[in-house]
Amino acid sequence: MQRTLSDTIVKILALETSTEFCSAALDLEGQSFHKEELAERRHSEILLPMIDALLSETGLNLQQIDAIGFGAGPGSFTGVRVACGVAQGLAYASELPILAINTLEAVAQQLGKPNIIVALDARMNEIYHAAYSKYANHEWKIISEPTLCSPTHAPLLEGNDWIGCGSGFDLYTQQLSEHYQEQLHAIHTGIHPRAKEIAQLAALKFASSPSVTDPINAAPIYLRNKVALKESER
Repeated sequence: MQRTLSDTIVKILALETSTEFCSAALDLEGQSFHKEELAERRHSEILLPMIDALLSETGLNLQQIDAIGFGAGPGSFTGVRVACGVAQGLAYASELPILAINTLEAVAQQLGKPNIIVALDARMNEIYHAAYSKYANHEWKIISEPTLCSPTHAPLLEGNDWIGCGSGFDLYTQQLSEHYQEQLHAIHTGIHPRAKEIAQLAALKFASSPSVTDPINAAPIYLRNKVALKESER
C-alpha cells in the first residue's frame, strides 16, 4: 500500500545539479527523502527518474507538493541550468512556486557549524567563496557575500573560530590555510552541495513570501560572466 501524507505537512521538492553530482530530495517538515548519484554529465538524463522515484516512495504526486527548490549556483554553468530548467518546467506544469537556493549556503547548511567558510572549485585556479554564521532560528547570516576569487585573494574575516569546507578547500588546502592561518579552526573535506540541504533551506524560506519566486523569474546565479574566456582574457 502506498503511503499517504496529510495535506497539512509542508512538502518541498528540491533539485541540485551544480557539480558532478546529481541529487533530488523531498522535505516533509523535517523528514527527508534524498537520492544522489555521481552523474558526471548525465544530470539531464537521471534527474527526472530520481524525482519519479522519490514521489513513488512517498506516495505523492506533483500536485501535492507545496514548492520546488533548486540549487541556483554558483557552480557548473551547464549544471545549474539543468536544475533551473527542470524546476521551472515542473513548477509551470503544476502551478507551484519556486525557490532559488544558493549552493554555497547549502554547503554551510550541510556542515551545520556556527561559522562556516565555503569555497567551491570554480576552475581557472579560482573559487566561489562565501562565509556564513548561523542564527538561533536556524537561518544563516551572510558574513562575506558570495564572490569569485583566487584562493590567495579570498575575503578576509574577523574571528578565529571558522570552519572551512567545500571542494575549494579540497583543492587549495595549503593556499587557504596559509591565507586564513589561525582563523581556521578546522577544515572538512569531501563536502559538496546536495538537494537534501537545498530542500531544508527552501522549506525555511517558504514561510517568507519574498523568498518565493514566480517560475518565470527563476534564474541561475552566475558569479563568472565571461565563462568562455581564459583567465588572462578576463
